[in-house]
Amino acid sequence: MEHANATEHATEQVVTVGLDGSAESLAAAHWAADEAERRELALRLTHAWILLSPPTPDSPTADDQNYWARRIVHDAHAELARDHPRLTIVEDLVADEAETALLDAAARSRMLVLGSRGLDRVASFFLGDIGSHTIARAERPVVLMRAAGRTDGRRRHVVVGLSLHGPQDNLLEFAYVTAFTRDVPLHAVHGRKPDRAHTAARGTESDVAQVFTEQARRELDEVLRPWREKFPRVRVIDEVRLESPAQAVVRAASDSDLLMLGRRKHPPALGPRLGPVVQAAVHHAGCPVAVVPHE
Repeated sequence: MEHANATEHATEQVVTVGLDGSAESLAAAHWAADEAERRELALRLTHAWILLSPPTPDSPTADDQNYWARRIVHDAHAELARDHPRLTIVEDLVADEAETALLDAAARSRMLVLGSRGLDRVASFFLGDIGSHTIARAERPVVLMRAAGRTDGRRRHVVVGLSLHGPQDNLLEFAYVTAFTRDVPLHAVHGRKPDRAHTAARGTESDVAQVFTEQARRELDEVLRPWREKFPRVRVIDEVRLESPAQAVVRAASDSDLLMLGRRKHPPALGPRLGPVVQAAVHHAGCPVAVVPHE
């Protein structure tokens, strides 16, 4: 078990996955192991159970009480170690509520990976309230995936959805590093839908589309330019789609290995903690979704 007094530097060199014994969380663990190996990080297997009891010589029943908690982590460890013999894997059993444990683990990790309890993309939400609260409050990127979301091993591309409003350095760094470590193209997508007022004021629909597209392309190029220079080996495909941001990113990610989106660390007090684009992605995207907090 990882000790709480480990140095911050050491604990940050890890990808954490939350395990609950489901097939979905095991699929998330396999994805996390692949990602940890690509990034040359360790993998932490976290399972939280509020009734976890420390085993003592005077309390032999504690081991029985903890049997399934230990079995969940040990079985996942054994399976992952067979596929990743060089990967450092740390078991982490936590006597706490799941949400609290996951948020703490996320703060001490490069990223947190969670599985979905449901396979229906429309009706299910990742891990219910625990997942949504974790995504909304985590200090580091949270990756969400379903058991059916494991890829076939072919390298395709990864997608980042950009709003072009405010700084998004955390999201862009995560996106470029992800594309670089996977050696795949990065597809940068921005969705912008002209409203009726613009159409009435500017003329025909095709005229408005051209103006909107040209303006958005200039803004997108300006945002991406310093990152292209920083990561010259990453091939970037930038695209402006004249549709809602939610539709744009979900459609762009239909044949992607990963969709990456930003989340404001400090959303408006009266607004939702997860915006409509993130909400749409976690419900409808057919690939894993990474939600990256930024200022």
